[in-house]
Amino acid sequence: MIFYILPVDVLNFTGTAMQKNFPRLDRYDQAILTILAGDGRISVADLARRIGLSKSPTQARLKRLEAEGIITGYRALLDPIRLGLDHVAFVEVRLSDTREKALGEFNAAVRGIAEIEQAHMIASNFDYLLKVRTGSMSEYRAVLAEKISALPHVANTSTFVAMEAVKEAGLSGAIDPDS
Repeated sequence: MIFYILPVDVLNFTGTAMQKNFPRLDRYDQAILTILAGDGRISVADLARRIGLSKSPTQARLKRLEAEGIITGYRALLDPIRLGLDHVAFVEVRLSDTREKALGEFNAAVRGIAEIEQAHMIASNFDYLLKVRTGSMSEYRAVLAEKISALPHVANTSTFVAMEAVKEAGLSGAIDPDS
């Protein structure tokens, strides 16, 4: 059985994979990715034991998965609530100019704002959806007024405040295209 890792943005509206050139992943690669998604700090020796290979081929597979860009890094997951960052707002942004140069300027500026946790270009009646995390409504209002509204080409914004996060997790496994 062959598995592909599919970022959410390559799924079409039916939930099936669009035609793209994805690296073929065998069951060992799939197992490595699944285990690392749950425990990025696992030692190579423990990983090798769990997937049923020796240490050297497991290390070689890890290096290949990293070189191919399938594994893009290793991070610590922080609890934003315990850090006092429990205010989440989703912001629809409409731009006054959507030519490539303007989009590039907006994208570059967004990357410089720490409070913007995620930014997605959207096919809708607005251009971007931002996820903004702050410690309070007053902090959010300052970020909106001083940073987001000052971004290049912003025409207007609409804010939706999250009351509760029901699910917040990244891709933590693979999607089997045969299922």
